Order: sequence, then C-alpha cells, then structure tokens
Amino acid sequence: MEGKKALLSVPAYGHVVASEKWRDSSLVQSLKGGGASVLFESEPGAADFLLPDDSRVLYLSESDVVVAGGAYERKLLSFRTARGSFRRLVLVENTRLVRRDFWAVQKSAALELGLSLLPVGGQTEASRLLLQMVHADGKENPLRRRRVRSGTLDAPVLGAVRQVPGVGRVKALALLERFPSIRQLCNADVAELEAAVGRAAAPSIRGFFRERRRRHDDDGGFEERGRAPDPGYEMRRSPDA
Repeated sequence: MEGKKALLSVPAYGHVVASEKWRDSSLVQSLKGGGASVLFESEPGAADFLLPDDSRVLYLSESDVVVAGGAYERKLLSFRTARGSFRRLVLVENTRLVRRDFWAVQKSAALELGLSLLPVGGQTEASRLLLQMVHADGKENPLRRRRVRSGTLDAPVLGAVRQVPGVGRVKALALLERFPSIRQLCNADVAELEAAVGRAAAPSIRGFFRERRRRHDDDGGFEERGRAPDPGYEMRRSPDA
C-alpha cells in the first residue's frame, strides 16, 4: 500500500498518512522498520502525519525553529485553526541549538494556542512515539497526557502555567490537576479556579486570561470559537506564597 494516494480520512491501525515531503526522511524509514504501512499525501492540511486514533501531528524540526525564524509560529497557527475535531499534537526537536528558543515555541504552542506539545530528541525518537500510536489498535493513546503528578507532568506544560503571574509550582500543579489542558484552564470561571487554588488566587488568574482575551478581541478576535486566549509576553515567574 506504500506510495498509494492517500485520502484525508482516519487511517487504519498499523497505517500512517505522511506528507509527501517526508517520503525520504529517516523518520519515515523508521516507521516502516517498525512495521507501519506509510501512505503519502501531497497536501495533508497543516499536519505532517495523520494517525489511526484520529490524531494529527505537526513536526517542528531544528531548522523550523532556528533557521526559519518565526516561520514555526505560522505553522502552529495554521495547525491550530485547521478545520476538524481531530486531536492535535506538536512534536518539536529539542536539540542543543533549539534549547535557547524552546520557551518561545512552548509558549506559542501550549500557552497561547492550547496545543499539546512534546519535545523529542530527533526523528528516531519521534518515530518510536508515533509507532506506539500507530499500533495502539484501539487502546488508549499512549501519548495522551496523564493525570498530573509532580513526577509525570510534561515539563513544558508545567513551565507554561508557571508563567502566569502569582502562579508557582504548587498552584500550577493544582491547576493542571483540575484542568488537564491549557485551553480548559484559560476558559475556566472563577468558581472553578477557586476549587483548585482557593478564593484569594482565583480572581487574579481569571482576570489575567480575561484581559488577554479582551486584547485579542480588540485586535480582531479569534477565528475559532473556544480557542485559548493569548496570555501575552509580559509574564514573569513568581513563587507561590
């Protein structure tokens, strides 16, 4: 089935739809070596890979982040606003050269756009993760974020929430225990926030996100209902009281 023109529908378990640009990549070769049947599509929307659990994956390489400058931001926005209710996952190469810019990528993907982001060491590691999803055969997605525990929480997501003024590690863990995604946290009301961090902190956290939403509405608003607001660039880390 390799090389056949692929339709933009959910592939069967054991299969993956890849953008044509990945045909000769080491990532695709590793997927084949792991037993996946790879179909190619010249224009698979804003995604690089379509997976059997109705997930679509965007891959940001070292070149996307370091060489192409802000081009990755446009890729992230196109990925986030693409039509469809599929799950979205961003894989980003967290190499030595990328590390200086990783927080900017993390902020754009996780905090501003509400996307799930996972750092990988390179295409080999990425292929191993994708193979788990390709061969899951209806089981729970192994890459889906687990319940929050201090030892298992994705560090990029925890770091992003800690950038909200007045939120340190303790409050960030409490918030992500109750709101598993950044989008849910951004859209939470005061009562829901109070249940996680108490009456004193909840109004300021809600006000922070409401102000960012107001700023975006003044600039033309969001194209997609339910998208998380832009938290801004003036965030500073502060410890829990």
